[in-house]
Amino acid sequence: MTTMGVEEEYLLLDPVTGLPVPHADKVRTAAGLGRLVADQEVQYELLQAQVEVATPVCRTLEEVGGHLLRLRHAIGMAAEEYGCRIATCGTPPLRHGRPMAVTDQARYRAMVTQAPQLVAEQLVNGTHVHVGVPDREAGVQVLNRIRAWLPTLTAMSANSPMWDGGDTGFASWRTVIFGRWPVSGMPPHFHDVADYDRRVQRLLDAGLISDIGQLYWQARLSSRYPTVEVRCLDVQLSADEAVMLAAVTRALVDTALAETAAGVPVPESAPELLQAAMWHAARHGLDDTLVSPGGAAHRAGDVLYEFLRHVSPALEASGDSRQATSLVHRLLQSGTGADRQRAAFAEGGLRAVTDLVSGQGPTS
Repeated sequence: MTTMGVEEEYLLLDPVTGLPVPHADKVRTAAGLGRLVADQEVQYELLQAQVEVATPVCRTLEEVGGHLLRLRHAIGMAAEEYGCRIATCGTPPLRHGRPMAVTDQARYRAMVTQAPQLVAEQLVNGTHVHVGVPDREAGVQVLNRIRAWLPTLTAMSANSPMWDGGDTGFASWRTVIFGRWPVSGMPPHFHDVADYDRRVQRLLDAGLISDIGQLYWQARLSSRYPTVEVRCLDVQLSADEAVMLAAVTRALVDTALAETAAGVPVPESAPELLQAAMWHAARHGLDDTLVSPGGAAHRAGDVLYEFLRHVSPALEASGDSRQATSLVHRLLQSGTGADRQRAAFAEGGLRAVTDLVSGQGPTS
């Protein structure tokens, strides 16, 4: 069975004001002292109002869900020690007028010099799903085959409609913010792994990126693990939703591996169409149309069912079909995180949104 791992990024919010607070170093330390997490499971993030967690390598959805619940609980308890809460939203409902403190590491200090305003607005939180691949060559072929489905995954995961106290009109404002870096958005098509490495090296040689961590494509080869890393997902309100996305992402990668082995031609996808399809998914989530891999716009629910048909054999093979399908149906009934944040905002304003994203709301 293909292995997987999940990374989640959380905000630290003041429970009274709803504003981000710079307590990441203290929370990371407290979580480690609680012995509920290992050192490598809680990681640095760019800004001091963010904490990132990473599960161990997993084979089953039960493992993924168990680890995410444990990590959310541990970080939540540590945050409470310092008078704040973790919030599982792609963007903060409110922000300070002044920049948030940057984590004191050389790489992050260099990013401030490179793009100070982008860093100041990088209070965005995602879910990254790593799926094991046999080798980097296979990983590049996977990237080529999953590109056209990344807008669908983005729409399913949309959970960042709020920014600076109001509704942006986008279901995933995080996607728009992240798209402003020099190397971001939809990954290009690569002929093979040599082409991938050559083009990345050109970016490094030109000084356009300082390291390969600044390849902010929505999917990329991991620099640390033998995996494809799918990065287009907003962090989710609940661990169950993160499990659902892990299941369908693994199935998508497994499907791409099977197609490569069978010699199925890589579908042609015009880069401008893919980029616009991603923007459209970030704008509307599941509330309008989605652009299918064939390039036509259809009702979001229809494209979602097409996606499930595409990955169905892989879900069956991994034993995830029943659980994943049930969770997707729940998504269609309950709406995305963006839908629920907007409903909370309409009913109770920013206070209700803050309660929802920090696990205190009635529909969380």
